[in-house]
Amino acid sequence: MTKRVTLADVAALAGVSQTAASLVLNNRPGSRLSAQAAERIRAAAEQLDYRPNPAARSLRSGKTNIVAFVSDDVTVTRYASAMIRGLLDVAEDHRRTVLIAETGSNPRRIREAMRAIIDRQPDAILFGRMGAREFDVPKVPADLPVVLINATSPRGYPSVLPAEFEAGRTVTRTLLDAGHRDIAIIGVDREAAADPRQSVTIAIRYDGIFDALATAGVTPSWVYSSLLWEPDTGYRAMRELLASDARPTGLICLNDRLAFGAYQALTEAGLRVPDDLSVVSFDDDIVASYLRPGLTTAAIPYEEMGRRAMAMLLSDPEPEHQLVPMPLRLRESVRALR
Repeated sequence: MTKRVTLADVAALAGVSQTAASLVLNNRPGSRLSAQAAERIRAAAEQLDYRPNPAARSLRSGKTNIVAFVSDDVTVTRYASAMIRGLLDVAEDHRRTVLIAETGSNPRRIREAMRAIIDRQPDAILFGRMGAREFDVPKVPADLPVVLINATSPRGYPSVLPAEFEAGRTVTRTLLDAGHRDIAIIGVDREAAADPRQSVTIAIRYDGIFDALATAGVTPSWVYSSLLWEPDTGYRAMRELLASDARPTGLICLNDRLAFGAYQALTEAGLRVPDDLSVVSFDDDIVASYLRPGLTTAAIPYEEMGRRAMAMLLSDPEPEHQLVPMPLRLRESVRALR
């Protein structure tokens, strides 16, 4: 095995003392070395591929430069994994190492992951969730900074969440601005909206939708409420809508999976999006990219939430609650009425 390069090796190659080499490589004042000697030290460190011993540096500074990221299903969910890309980008810019643990919802795995993480003495912990819910943060040392991504906690930890109210308004305005006034909704359920353990954002999304409708003086002509937002729900809801007397020109689905099911029922009935019905939605789930015509939807900004959360932990001010705008993915599912 190759012997680890030490500061003494760098000093010997540069022809200086270890103290002088340490002052230069750590950019500390107090060295009376010439510019040429300092350059020799840096060149020697580069030639030998010298890297400071992280354990020794940790003992001196009291910092490990490690940030832990603990999630439920983020790493195994294709579109949510962008959260990791965002936080890793910021961590790399600040020369931090990220320790990642995936626990699902298994209490045993959560306990084991937290023990392993605390043993490694991270400087801070990020908790990320695939779905925005309230959850109980595992016990952590009182002096360890914590930020939640796409989640909240009863203990009030700082959080980064999507700006759902504005997204609800924006998605709804997309139909309204295209001239639609007869609008149906699939997915609204007041019970789920009121329960933070089910979602901490759906009630806000719901409020944004109805705020935009009320501002325009529009009342939904048909509403289908369900706790389950899967393609089968959207399919069944659309069949009920087609069997009713309602004939909306626009449809708001509370997520893309519902919209996927609604598309299938429309196709089965010989109807087309957007010629017969314009459709808008939320999340920018992977299914949205496969639909034809493309689905207009507000994206959950996973990558930007990851960036914001890591930046909050690494900045000097105390972390705080932040809302991240949800970009609208304009595609071909909305027709402008004459």
